[in-house]
Amino acid sequence: MTVPCALETRAPLPWRRRAAALLAVAAAHLIGSLSPRRIYTTLTFLRTGTAPATAAQAQAARDAVVAVSVRCAGQGCLQRSIATALLCRLSGVWPTWKSGVRMAPFRAHAWVEAEGVPIGEAEPLGYYTPTLTVPPPTTQHCGASQRAGGEEAPGGRRT
Repeated sequence: MTVPCALETRAPLPWRRRAAALLAVAAAHLIGSLSPRRIYTTLTFLRTGTAPATAAQAQAARDAVVAVSVRCAGQGCLQRSIATALLCRLSGVWPTWKSGVRMAPFRAHAWVEAEGVPIGEAEPLGYYTPTLTVPPPTTQHCGASQRAGGEEAPGGRRT
């Protein structure tokens, strides 16, 4: 069975931005080959010390990743979403990274959100049920846990 696929528009980038995007895509390929638990753990570690990304920052990172990678411009949602988050990380910000499913018809997907909006996605908010979520770090006081805000842990458990 074949699945029709149209690549997203790919705009040229300046060499410095292109190098950072290529680095993020390569790292995303390695991280994406890990188990879901290790992906979650790795991304949770990498978000440390960042501020929340704006929708414009996340969209710019996503556009850069799509511009340098044919896989990310097509069906490679896991690599595209991880690379987008990593490229944002290089700028000192972090979008909310999500992975989720839709049951009827079954479909798995990974994406990033910023300011509560899915970035560059055709499907509306709520189309997929998130199973893993790595939001920007929150400022905690008095030694409170990083998951105190109720973010989802691996396996979809709320903490």
